Amino acid sequence: MATNSQSPDSSKTTKSAGRVAFAALHHPEYRRYFFVLMMGQMGDNIEHVISYWLLYQKFHSPVLAGFAVISHWTPFLFFAVYFGALADRHDCRRLIQCAQAMYGLVSLTWAILFLTDTIEVWHACALLVMHGLSGVLGQPASQLIIHDIVGREYLQSAVRLNSTGRNIAILVGPAVGGATMLWFGGPAGLFINVLMYLPTIIYMFILPYTGHGRDDPNAPKAGRVSLASAWHLLRESASNPTIFSMILLGGATSLLVGNAYQAQMPEFAHDFGHDKQDLAYSIMLGASAGGAALGGLLLEGSGLLRASARNASICSILWCVSIIGFAASQNYYLSVALLFGGGLLNLAFLSMAQTLVQLQAPPQLRGRLIGLFNTSHNGLRAFSGVTVGVVGGLIGIHWSLAISAMVLLAVTIALFALVIPGRGAE
Repeated sequence: MATNSQSPDSSKTTKSAGRVAFAALHHPEYRRYFFVLMMGQMGDNIEHVISYWLLYQKFHSPVLAGFAVISHWTPFLFFAVYFGALADRHDCRRLIQCAQAMYGLVSLTWAILFLTDTIEVWHACALLVMHGLSGVLGQPASQLIIHDIVGREYLQSAVRLNSTGRNIAILVGPAVGGATMLWFGGPAGLFINVLMYLPTIIYMFILPYTGHGRDDPNAPKAGRVSLASAWHLLRESASNPTIFSMILLGGATSLLVGNAYQAQMPEFAHDFGHDKQDLAYSIMLGASAGGAALGGLLLEGSGLLRASARNASICSILWCVSIIGFAASQNYYLSVALLFGGGLLNLAFLSMAQTLVQLQAPPQLRGRLIGLFNTSHNGLRAFSGVTVGVVGGLIGIHWSLAISAMVLLAVTIALFALVIPGRGAE
């Protein structure tokens, strides 16, 4: 096991990590990990583009499209804590390899079924569920790995860079997927996409960090998941106001707004009456991811916004305001600007929230608490389709999104009042 005592740049150890541009990238092992992991994330998004299009061509089923969203987020609701416990107890490299291998197997199976034209609805449902489970399995292990590589001082930088890389993958992956499908066809594109997961699988055999190199060998080891351990985990999170408030903040964000408004972008584009609705839709759909990607690069380049509950709450409040403004806007260009700024703010407060949970968690429960945060932040997104989409069918999507964001704003202000006293930069 590696002894991970080095800092990303020994010449800058006297300088605040919060002011070092792209601090985590000063660590050569993290640089390799970042780019390899981003390739796997691109593969995930390439697969989405091709498989969703082929499923639509084959079945023309809105119900199946809805199930694709549910199957993507529901596994976080039920399994994130369990997979976090696995990350606490086992070599995180092997968990990441399993997750990437599952992604590759799903992509390969899609390719075979579409190529032979033997796919049925139950095949699609099973593969969509397996894809969702792959995402849950890899996330806690990935967070423990970056903690092991860069340490506490540069953890926020690594978390923010990971989020930035994921948003770059969301932007680039669909373009690559569309081009691959155009040049080679859908099934061939899925076969090619299997190769996107191989670098991460291979690199995990080389990476000298297990996710536990910085753990105290004398610290008590967490046991298996049980009702007693689940109760202990809830008590542990509730006893730490910062962890508890960040988990509540992530959960409220996902439950009330989440990314459900992304699915409503065609209707928003239509309501603006833009001459080229396809182009307007594409720009609006990519604005949030573009804002998050560029914002992450700007924040990392300037070394601003140290992780604190206060800063996370302020960014969340501003994000709510931007979403309310988008819902009320009748100007297309203003709406794109608000989505772009919202993407930046969303990345800022979520990366800070995740960093705070990870830094303040007891080492033996770190994976479980990361899993609990993922349950709250990702799992509850499955229900945001009700607060924004279903209610939007009754009162209109502009009103449903605005009301949901206003309720979230009230919740966030209440949390802001809770976490400010005595809590500067954690």
